[in-house]
Amino acid sequence: MSVATESAATTHDAHHGEPTGLWSWITTVDHKRIGIMYFLTSIFFLLVGGLEALLIRIQLFKPENDFISAELYNQLFTMHGTTMIFLVAMPMAVAFFNYVVPLQIGARDVAFPRLNALSYWIYLFGGLYLNASWFVGQAPNTSWVGYANLTSTQFSPGLNVDFWVLGLSILGVSSIMGGVNFITTIINLRAPGMKLMRMPLFTWMTFVTSFLLITALPVIAVALIMLAFDRFFSANFFNVAAGADPVLWQHLFWIFGHPEVYILVLPAFGVISDVIPAFSRKPLFGYPVVVYAGVLIGFIGWGVWSHHMFTSGMGPIADSFFVATTMIIAIPTGVKIFNWMATMWGGAIRFTTAMNFAVGLVALFTVGGLSGVMHASAPVDLQQHDSYFVVAHFHYVIVGGILLGMFSGLYYWFPKVTGRYLSEKAGAWHFWTTMIGFNLTFFPMHFSGMFGMPRRTWTYQSELGVQLYNQMSTVGGFILGISTLIMLYNVLKSAKSGAPAGSNAWGAPSLEWSIPSPPHHYNFPALPEVRSREPMWHDDERAAIEAVTLAHPAKEPEMPGPSFWPIVVASGVTATWALVMTGVWWVPLIGLAYTTFGVFMWAFEDPFKHLESSH
Repeated sequence: MSVATESAATTHDAHHGEPTGLWSWITTVDHKRIGIMYFLTSIFFLLVGGLEALLIRIQLFKPENDFISAELYNQLFTMHGTTMIFLVAMPMAVAFFNYVVPLQIGARDVAFPRLNALSYWIYLFGGLYLNASWFVGQAPNTSWVGYANLTSTQFSPGLNVDFWVLGLSILGVSSIMGGVNFITTIINLRAPGMKLMRMPLFTWMTFVTSFLLITALPVIAVALIMLAFDRFFSANFFNVAAGADPVLWQHLFWIFGHPEVYILVLPAFGVISDVIPAFSRKPLFGYPVVVYAGVLIGFIGWGVWSHHMFTSGMGPIADSFFVATTMIIAIPTGVKIFNWMATMWGGAIRFTTAMNFAVGLVALFTVGGLSGVMHASAPVDLQQHDSYFVVAHFHYVIVGGILLGMFSGLYYWFPKVTGRYLSEKAGAWHFWTTMIGFNLTFFPMHFSGMFGMPRRTWTYQSELGVQLYNQMSTVGGFILGISTLIMLYNVLKSAKSGAPAGSNAWGAPSLEWSIPSPPHHYNFPALPEVRSREPMWHDDERAAIEAVTLAHPAKEPEMPGPSFWPIVVASGVTATWALVMTGVWWVPLIGLAYTTFGVFMWAFEDPFKHLESSH
């Protein structure tokens, strides 16, 4: 195997033919710009969710603290969980799907560019709608799992739960459309020779995640619609007095909720499966096994949901089944960890910031996985359920396993997006403050949980003996906040004055590194032919591909033009759901009529009309 060297072809002429200005971004259907918009929006919500977390940590710094009220505390931890899951972790992964996947498979765009824009705008409007609840003082307050019958009008009569139900319904529409788009893109738009088993792991994990999105999201969508009917139209799906069983909500939520964990974590696994080989100078060890392990996780993830419900009294047979399936899913996850370690073994490792975050993910996710194995045992789970031990486990999986993967991807693909490197010095500060802050925040929670501190409570008694652990967590939380500010500084500064990067900034093996940095708006002048799994690591194949991908075409490929109709339709979808809050059955029809108008105008707009004026 030979290793590709960096091309000197830095490309500051990359944007010729591409419109500029704010309006061009608002109306864009370019997958790369939409990916950047997804990323920036998710970073904004990361700051919002982080601020909510810091307020929670201040409240818990000492026993019987009255920094904030119990009601505000309920709203903060509910919105923190909802924001981090639905407005940060999921869309940040989608940002990478958008920017990277078409480039990795040799496509000029996603299969449905305008649907892609519609997904983004629905996500943005849904996030804004959800957070608008703060301005009326009625943010959601029943936790991100929204258990029935706490969400009934009897126990939650205000608008809090209404915002939560309708906000998540809006966001679900965006996620399902995104899943359809990426499945279609990966199946239909691969370059010649890009067989499924030649796809980079990130694209493979996007593929698996997209199937989970289009199958898991409808489950929670149905549950939310049932809850909405209960609240707005006096239905009885979860009304105990009318004979309903509130455990039904738990089943529906966790049938969605546990695949959701893999919707979040598989993209991060995909990122580091590309990063570790690139910085170990070795192909991924056991590539087919890693692919199959990812697919298996996707399948088995459907059979473990009730391990969240051991305390609901399902009975010994059901408990035993879900104990077994939960233990089994640790196998493909363990396979991946061993494959990443075997890839590094004997490699010429470069500990760049991207690699540091990838290795950090392996370490922290393993800690979260080990405590997960503890929860898989029903008797042990009964002791730990709803304690801070679970909060520690959850954050080692979600933050350690997902956010670190996203940061690894940020440092890895930033040179492709901007044509400039992120500062490695600032990156080192970002990495180490993240690791110190993260472990100082969440590792002590194992102990506070074991000492009996319940989660989702406003305050605690000094006699419980957990003040020291809470103070450590609060200090760690602020260090994590500082690490985020360091990352933002690095991104803003490096985007303007970072060291220039070539087309293959890291000497990496996959196809996205064969085109200029940043890429042309049409990605590839002509479609290259792929002959191996690491095309940029084979001299003859790389030369043949770069002869195509770095060429300047006499005539640029024709790309779909901008459109503002996706914004109109997205605002209509949001308005339709929001008008349900009126409780009058015909009022949402006004939003539906507006949406129908937008869809009609969109359908009859010529996507290539902009080319007529340029000819």
